[in-house]
Amino acid sequence: MAIQDNDARTDEREAQEELARLKEEHRDLDTAIEALERVGAGDRLQIQRLKKRKLGLKDRMSYLEDQLTPDIIA
Repeated sequence: MAIQDNDARTDEREAQEELARLKEEHRDLDTAIEALERVGAGDRLQIQRLKKRKLGLKDRMSYLEDQLTPDIIA
């Protein structure tokens, strides 16, 4: 049992680390998109690609958050 508990804690820690990294990347993309839109320097295709990447990150973050949230049996 102790090995399974240790593995579960390791998996949870890795998921939390990935989630933190994804959140940081999401914020960075948000900043980049805002800067490109504000300056008008970015072409629409580049901004569209960044937004698509940002949505993909959001989906992965939601998945990880669901995995980290314990199920509550009512």
